[in-house]
Amino acid sequence: MRVTILTGAGISAESGLGTFRDAGGLWTRYPLEEVATPEGWRRDPAKLLAFYDARRAQAAAARPNPAHDALARLEAELDGQVTIVTQNVDSLHEAAGARNVVHMHGRLDRALCAACDHRWPAPARMAPDDPCPSCGAPATRPDVVWFGEMPYEIETILAALGEADLFVSIGTSGEVYPAAGFVEEAAARGIRTLELNLEASRGSALFDEARQGPASTLVPAWVAEMLGD
Repeated sequence: MRVTILTGAGISAESGLGTFRDAGGLWTRYPLEEVATPEGWRRDPAKLLAFYDARRAQAAAARPNPAHDALARLEAELDGQVTIVTQNVDSLHEAAGARNVVHMHGRLDRALCAACDHRWPAPARMAPDDPCPSCGAPATRPDVVWFGEMPYEIETILAALGEADLFVSIGTSGEVYPAAGFVEEAAARGIRTLELNLEASRGSALFDEARQGPASTLVPAWVAEMLGD
């Protein structure tokens, strides 16, 4: 069975990485237009880079939880049959041992040159005048997708979805496109769909089955079912 899995912020919340909507969380202290748009970067790059320095440090200190571990186990057991597509910019799937992970919104641990598109491991702290190691331009930014930008590897994602027998959405609100439309794409192709989420998402009714509860409980239980434990 080929399985394509979409993960969102809810799978990392139990590792201490808050979602957009967490009261008092890192995101609530900054207007999104200041720290999650190209315009914000051009307007005040130092402020934006400081925000991502804090997010990078937070993510680096986080550890995978049982949901990440379970997905890594599923990928290992169903070798070559599982694709994990994540909206998260942390690397907790990889830290748990997953290998076939597509980061559609980029990664906090990488830097990107806005001048030549060169990518490299992100330093702990970025400054607006940091030169690109490839072209030398002072155009260093986080390698993450901001609002108004195109997510990464969409063709790869749609190919994996088209080949799947099962599409599973884990810990995502179902409000951000294009990821919110994956369940409709799957349904149109006759692919079975399952949602695992803390609470019903806006698109829960579109899934063949929806289960509610913490990811660290739901995901290991589902993986155990898949592997016949």
